[in-house]
Amino acid sequence: MKAIGLDLGSKTLGIAISDPMGLIARPLETFRFKEDDYQKALERVIEIVKAENIEKIVLGLPKHMNNDIGIRGQISIDFKKNIEEYLPKVLVILIDERLSSVYVDRLMISAGLSRQKRKEKKDEQAAVLLLQNYLDTK
Repeated sequence: MKAIGLDLGSKTLGIAISDPMGLIARPLETFRFKEDDYQKALERVIEIVKAENIEKIVLGLPKHMNNDIGIRGQISIDFKKNIEEYLPKVLVILIDERLSSVYVDRLMISAGLSRQKRKEKKDEQAAVLLLQNYLDTK
């Protein structure tokens, strides 16, 4: 079961991919697009799913600390619906991503990465964290 993890932002899409057995997540890329151009992000997801024979997508769902779903959360829900429309055979799972970016940022600081490197890698590392957390529960 090959899967990808997605961390969707307003200008970037962090993408992680699992090994063919669905055990280990690794970073794939940070895809950059014009602000709020989610169609471009969707096109990139479709390319990857087809090229890598992906069966599952784990998509981060940003929530407020009180569990409410705000604008960013609704954008992820809409993105999920768009993926399902174009890729009906692929299972798309929303997973709570609260504090994932904070956790990833702290890990990269403790690893001694520069601010620039952290900025470049944060989204794909957040996608790795989301995907690995999901894989670990299966």
